Amino acid sequence: MGRVSKAQAQENRERVVAAASRLFREQGTDVSVADVMKAVGLTHGGFYKQFASKEALVAEAAARAFTEQEGIRAQQDDAHAGRRGAARQALIDWYLSDEHRDAAADGCPTAGLAVDIARDGGDAAVHRVYADGVRDFAEWLAVEGEEDGLVCLATMVGALLLARATHGSSLSDAFLHAARQALSVRD
Repeated sequence: MGRVSKAQAQENRERVVAAASRLFREQGTDVSVADVMKAVGLTHGGFYKQFASKEALVAEAAARAFTEQEGIRAQQDDAHAGRRGAARQALIDWYLSDEHRDAAADGCPTAGLAVDIARDGGDAAVHRVYADGVRDFAEWLAVEGEEDGLVCLATMVGALLLARATHGSSLSDAFLHAARQALSVRD
């Protein structure tokens, strides 16, 4: 088989990062390199032509997931132009929805990667990417002049993780509902 062009190699790399981002959020970072490569129809051997290590892929996949999340926040800002509170509330309502609970692969990396990042005592780049993404999300959630972004994010992530863990029971919906109520704007 011949060599691939630089453009094809870059396209393959993007496909690997996108697949890894989804798989890691859905199944955890213990997903093997072989499984990531299989998901995009490439060989395991090709991985090391693209990435220095699995940790490098995890860091890049996490960064991609946080960039996707920034896009969701920007959509809310655009949809609610000039009304920051409305954008924040719309994001909270989406975040604490059945749809988001049931779509871990496309969901929030803060929740989707939390357990794995906490258990992994290793790669500093992965931890830095994760911490930066979490910090940015909390800052976006903060109401102007207040320090509630961390509390809001902790409530959202905790409720989502518990809702996913109890999926199929009435408790799952109750976690989402209770957190939405706790974080709803009160006039």
